[in-house]
Amino acid sequence: MAATTQESLLDPLRDGLARMILTKVAGPEPQAARAKVHNTPGPRWFAPDRPIRRVHGDASMFAGGLRALLLQSLHPLAMAAVSAHSGYRGDPWGRLQRTSYFLAITTYGAAADAEEAVARVRGVHERVRGSSPDGVKYHASDPHLLKWVHLAEVDSFLAAHQQYGAASLDAAERDGYVEDMAQVARAVGVVEPPTTQVELRQMLAEYRPELRGTTEARQAARFILIHPPVPLAARPAYAVLTAAAVGLLPWWTRWPLRLPLMPLAESTVVRAAGDGLTRTIRWALAAPSLAGIDVDKSP
Repeated sequence: MAATTQESLLDPLRDGLARMILTKVAGPEPQAARAKVHNTPGPRWFAPDRPIRRVHGDASMFAGGLRALLLQSLHPLAMAAVSAHSGYRGDPWGRLQRTSYFLAITTYGAAADAEEAVARVRGVHERVRGSSPDGVKYHASDPHLLKWVHLAEVDSFLAAHQQYGAASLDAAERDGYVEDMAQVARAVGVVEPPTTQVELRQMLAEYRPELRGTTEARQAARFILIHPPVPLAARPAYAVLTAAAVGLLPWWTRWPLRLPLMPLAESTVVRAAGDGLTRTIRWALAAPSLAGIDVDKSP
């Protein structure tokens, strides 16, 4: 009885937290977004038991998404394209919602809707072209750049899930996740994406000589980590989330982005705080009042 009473007292807090998260991630009408993804009839790209559904449905994706953005920024041409065309400063929440929708629709949505989303992304990529500050031309549909963005996402989502997910994946499931993501990658134009963790690590290593911390990359890191458009009340939680994301980055990324490397703190205080925050987000998104939104399947 006492536990039930305590739970009911926490319900308003839980509901408010869940709705705040969902409106930021899925837009002002998260239930309509959920219906589009989960209730549209038709075959799906991925069966319910595939690892991609497990990874993308976990609260660890919040830390994984931030890690992916930071890692992706280390490629000068990818960062130049983002800086010039993405509008991440002017409309960061809109960009998050579009990315979230793409992940949700390709992971859980009807195949026809997934294909439509992919076609829309490919159309955007085709129009994004220009030159980096040092005069090197880029084109967002370049398979080499697309592969880098893909590798950074797969590595980041997997790293976050293994550290902060409700249940980590075993070796076969990790390979399965990489293979699932390869299907999406091919659809958007990536040539020969990795299908195993070994291939993922090898391909990431092959990009290392091309990576560096540009002014644009460091500006993006400061925006994401220090000056985000986050309400003051949410700043402490966001600080924990960003610390968790940075703690998941490889050591060699820190100096180029001017990020601290504190192994002892990251393996103790940051990890404990990140785990606590991820559990809190997971708890909030399982609120009974939101059962109709099926948030456990939303990235």
